[in-house]
Amino acid sequence: MSLDAYINPDFGWMEKSIFLIAALVGVMLCAFLIILGAKLSRSERVSFYDKAGNRIQQFYELIISGTSVMSFSCAYVILNHIYSILNGQTGTFVTIWGNWKDFALLLLICLSCVLNTILDKFIIPLKLISKEEKASIRMLSMFYAIILLVYLNYIGDESEYNPVMMYYLGLMIGRFVYFDASFSDFIDALKALFRNIPLLALGLILTGSLSYFGFSSGYLLERNYYIVGIFYTQLTMLAAVFIIHHSHIFSLIICKPDDAEAYDETPKKSVDDPDNDYFSDSDYDDGDEFEDYDGQ
Repeated sequence: MSLDAYINPDFGWMEKSIFLIAALVGVMLCAFLIILGAKLSRSERVSFYDKAGNRIQQFYELIISGTSVMSFSCAYVILNHIYSILNGQTGTFVTIWGNWKDFALLLLICLSCVLNTILDKFIIPLKLISKEEKASIRMLSMFYAIILLVYLNYIGDESEYNPVMMYYLGLMIGRFVYFDASFSDFIDALKALFRNIPLLALGLILTGSLSYFGFSSGYLLERNYYIVGIFYTQLTMLAAVFIIHHSHIFSLIICKPDDAEAYDETPKKSVDDPDNDYFSDSDYDDGDEFEDYDGQ
């Protein structure tokens, strides 16, 4: 396969616009389902506005992390393909990839983490979710990538994904089991994983639906390897998240005019933490703030 085979000349700006609109509709439908779920599972300790906004941004983080993780997988496939074409020849790339492939994969993982941080901190700033929630979603994105790669192996894609999956599995195990971890830390990590299973299901359904639409419409090409098409789908979903997030459309939908402060985008504790209480006495200094309420 030559480099030109990765390019689809029929995928012009009109087709890209249609694909982007499909991604916008898909992300918004998923967000509405998340809002509905937040409404049905309302809690006395966490307002509907906080819970809905938090869960939507967790879904955004899953798409951001999934795109970052798949960028590493896609880069590995393309580099490995180039190596297979040049194998037997002499050159710097052939020497480096043949002798230092494992270290190159580690470097790609580090670069994907840097990309993830840049995206969710500067490009699509997510301020309603805590660092712990971001870490949990990023771990979930590896599970998300493993499911996609297992499926690609199942349908007989020509690429070899086992080394990539082993890296992801190693990172996931490291997230659950580390040297100074206690059993309670392990249980908390498991709880966070299972709590976010609905987000994982939404992400997989959205990615699968858009990828099927792209391949069936000729926007994505099977000859490019399926993972390249899935990565392009992830990039389109990321663009959709960027547009929706910066349009603040959901802040208008889930936030009443007289409750505007309920959707204030300031860092908060995890709304999924059972010990979290937004109105605990510890949030006030010596109870001074209560003196202005005249006994109410």
